Amino acid sequence: MRHLLRYFLICIFVLTLPLTVLAQAQTTHEVKKKETMYGIARMYGITVEQLVQANPGMEAPGYQLKKGSTIIIPVSQAKPETPTAPKANPNVDVRQRAIRMGIMLPLHNINNDGKRMIEYYRGVLMACDSMRKEGISVDVHAWNLPEDGDVRALLSDPAAAQCDVIIGPLYSKFVSPMADFAEKHNIHLVIPFSIHAPEVYTNRHVFQIYQVPNDQVETTARRCAEWFKDYHPIVVDCGDSTSTKGPFTSNYRRQLEVRDIKYNIVSFKNSDAKFAAAFVKDKPNLVILNTARSPELIAAFGRLSAVKAANPDIQIAMFGYTEWMMYTQYQKENFHKYNVYIPSPFYTNFQSPKTEMLQRLYRQNFGQDMMNSLPRFALTGYDHAVFFLRGLHKYGMAFDGAAGRFGYQPMQTPLKFERIGNGGLQNRAFMFIHYKEDRTIETVNY
Repeated sequence: MRHLLRYFLICIFVLTLPLTVLAQAQTTHEVKKKETMYGIARMYGITVEQLVQANPGMEAPGYQLKKGSTIIIPVSQAKPETPTAPKANPNVDVRQRAIRMGIMLPLHNINNDGKRMIEYYRGVLMACDSMRKEGISVDVHAWNLPEDGDVRALLSDPAAAQCDVIIGPLYSKFVSPMADFAEKHNIHLVIPFSIHAPEVYTNRHVFQIYQVPNDQVETTARRCAEWFKDYHPIVVDCGDSTSTKGPFTSNYRRQLEVRDIKYNIVSFKNSDAKFAAAFVKDKPNLVILNTARSPELIAAFGRLSAVKAANPDIQIAMFGYTEWMMYTQYQKENFHKYNVYIPSPFYTNFQSPKTEMLQRLYRQNFGQDMMNSLPRFALTGYDHAVFFLRGLHKYGMAFDGAAGRFGYQPMQTPLKFERIGNGGLQNRAFMFIHYKEDRTIETVNY
């Protein structure tokens, strides 16, 4: 059975890309201004890999398409077919037809929100390409929904009501009308970034991915107490009056007390001798700072170094904060030296061959690198799209995103949904990123 992937894109910079029939012969194409490898491949119904194989020079590092140059297209028919609107029967099980995915995000170059969401959206498109190779067909519709946009006008587009899943919005003020629309038309509404989404408590069609930090505090504190139950905890007062980590350390100490686990509290104001006296030698010590700031982290490493110098046999691990991932470039050696665990809803392993491959494909497809951000928005979009497309393909509209539904290993962002009463579903996936002393990194899911 031939599977077609049709993109219907409504953005100021993206055009509808036609498809053609694959064959064994080849033709040529003259590159036009602003064309990309990704767009040309889609124009002729081939993959970027097939285009690169037909043009070995494209494999060179930093290769860029040049206007007027001629490239080889591995097809026998250079004339593309004119795309037509989908005529899928909405009553047909989604598992028996192309999945209709909608994107309603700010897709523009006006500000950073738009630029980030463009990258996220490109990751979604790359995921659709991957799904096509697995035999999963996807029809994608994208609408530009800026902060001052008219969401009701977009929802009035007949194509919106035909979607099986809609990813969006970015801004919380659009959640309510989109959630009502999803409920009315039996659509999965995947909210990737909006913090305020009370509809998740009442609307069974809502999937909220973003995890509010305050909601994570108690869960993370409980998991920390459980995971490190055989460690000796040491809470360090770093003297940071601006810290927002007080709720976590308070919750963590409460969890320890419930479990009758003894712990020590020390301060940067203590002498080296008093500071070192908080550590024990008969079990590993777990150090928790009451701040996530970089200056205090650096100071802590200095104090720990003095403790280790005076007591080489003492075992030390540290439990940190998601913000510490921004310091990895500068503190990686210390992270490994002190067995640092960082709780996080994502992890980008830049040494992974799969990550390197997607970054390379992104560069080839779109003529630029991913933004230097954590997390990478393109990888986030890729993970979100793969997760829901595979889920819908396997379980249909009954897909609920619960753990164990299928064996997808995320590139960066794990997803695990739990239903909130009779309402929608919230993402509960979280990890400990462990920088081990042997200089390897492991992810511990919980």
